[in-house]
Amino acid sequence: MAARTRLPLLFPKNLPPFRNQKLVHTEAAVKEPAYPPIVHSVTAKSKSALRQKALQHVQKICASPVEEKLSLVTRIQRKKFVVYPQSFARHADRWYQHFTKTAYIPGLPEKFTLPAGDESSPPAAVPGIEDDAFADLRSMVTRVILQEHWHIKKRKPFMYREQEQVVGPMLRNLVTGLTYSLAKHNPLFLLSSLDVNPQVNFYWRRGERIIPRGHRRGRLEPTRFQIDDHPHSQIRITQQLPQFTPLEASYAAEVPEITTAPNMMPLFRRQYDNNIFTGAKLPDPACYGHTQFHLVPDRYHRDRMARRQESDQVEVFLRANGLASLFAWTGAQAMYQGFWNHEDVTRPFVSQAVITDGQFFSFFCYQLNTVALSVETDANNPRKNLLWGTESLRLYEGVKDGEVVGLNDGVIKLLVQFLMNQP
Repeated sequence: MAARTRLPLLFPKNLPPFRNQKLVHTEAAVKEPAYPPIVHSVTAKSKSALRQKALQHVQKICASPVEEKLSLVTRIQRKKFVVYPQSFARHADRWYQHFTKTAYIPGLPEKFTLPAGDESSPPAAVPGIEDDAFADLRSMVTRVILQEHWHIKKRKPFMYREQEQVVGPMLRNLVTGLTYSLAKHNPLFLLSSLDVNPQVNFYWRRGERIIPRGHRRGRLEPTRFQIDDHPHSQIRITQQLPQFTPLEASYAAEVPEITTAPNMMPLFRRQYDNNIFTGAKLPDPACYGHTQFHLVPDRYHRDRMARRQESDQVEVFLRANGLASLFAWTGAQAMYQGFWNHEDVTRPFVSQAVITDGQFFSFFCYQLNTVALSVETDANNPRKNLLWGTESLRLYEGVKDGEVVGLNDGVIKLLVQFLMNQP
């Protein structure tokens, strides 16, 4: 007869099971196993692999220093639309607003006072400039105009080179004279840099398209743009100009939406190096823009456009020039500070522009609020860039018997206000 087991004595029935007990000395030692995150294969031929590679590329760019970041952003060289700031295409300003996500606001910001419509009434005084100092500036502007008028009488310029040979030296003397005279009133100019005939470049992506033909047929690719600008002169400073309006104020602005392809403007696609350049190299301490000065080309004639019944395109040309040039300049400044498509700006970037043909002056102010313009970063981005601008203002009527006739003090004061803008 088999011996009876003593298990009921060892394990009574009234004891709770061990699996429901929590022992104090073993509770801290029991931990959940830590597994590495599941990452899609980069070498696989799938959409998830492409997304993973794109994510790794973005993380690499974000972790890189500024100089290497610029190289990585501009490394992929494919055909892009070349945007010319001085374009005679009809309604080019609306196209450029769509390409750059910029809203146009007629007039200038509140800190600038526009000249009065009636020239007999004296315009408002310039803050920080006394009457004697303004009289000296006015006489200097008069001397510059008379000097270039004397050169015209001495020798007629070559055909289609009047802007280069006559208006260009006049604008150069005007800019250098004003900046030198205002240096004692605006200490920012003591450490500034004046560039003559500089080069400004900017490269960005906006929108996307389906590749129509080739071995990549049917795929989606971003629409790329490039601006290669050559202003007459520009002033760079070591401190950033203050914002014209808070960044949140741009949420309600309206930007024209154009669904047509850019080659219908027409714009043409080119393939060469992608460039981002402010006019100076990266280590330059004067890395912020103050004011640009532009000359209209010789093909731009107000009388000729009026004879062709294109008077409505006179201001369109100037608006498109100011928009494209200032967007490229402020965008390049933001890229020099480390911001790019996936790392949007944390503060607005501000610059100014003056466009002239020698007699008429147009003034523009630009505030860059976002550089996240591609499809993947612009989906829930309410920010919009802002452009303020004036109509053409005539500086003087002409020169008669060695004197300047009809000199508009309001334009001179507005020019001085632009140069007196400081943090």
